[in-house]
Amino acid sequence: MTYLPEGYWLHSGSEKDRALLLKYLSLSYQDSFPQQQDLSHLARTVEQYLTSDTPIWWVEYCNSSPGFNPVACLWLGNAIDQVTGDRYSHIFLLYVLPEHRRRGIAKVLMQQAQDWAKLRGDSQIGLQVFPQNQAAINLYLGLGYQIHYLSLMKPL
Repeated sequence: MTYLPEGYWLHSGSEKDRALLLKYLSLSYQDSFPQQQDLSHLARTVEQYLTSDTPIWWVEYCNSSPGFNPVACLWLGNAIDQVTGDRYSHIFLLYVLPEHRRRGIAKVLMQQAQDWAKLRGDSQIGLQVFPQNQAAINLYLGLGYQIHYLSLMKPL
């Protein structure tokens, strides 16, 4: 069992967290694509995919600031394996604020994702990661994830 560091706690979110989820999704894309100014399309992603069947978990840091102060987010959903046709759990978002990284928070969230997938009876869990995000790739490979396919794009 992996535990959060002292002072951090995990709790589930809901569809009511739409605006905060969008903020964390935007932060994630800003990290990977700092030159990208317009991320308004991410609102459509949240609108389209956030339902009661796509859970969110937040990690909060217990500091002196009043109110809800999340420092990390995990958002899960569904995907279909295009080879077997089986449904599987898919990680839409895993994001930890930079000042809280390298403390084991992402590993705890990945364990939460895996536990949720197993509870549903899924036989696999997947995610997408941008190739320039080497820290995330190292984390996922270290947790036993394997490259399943490559996605290629050609600018037109």
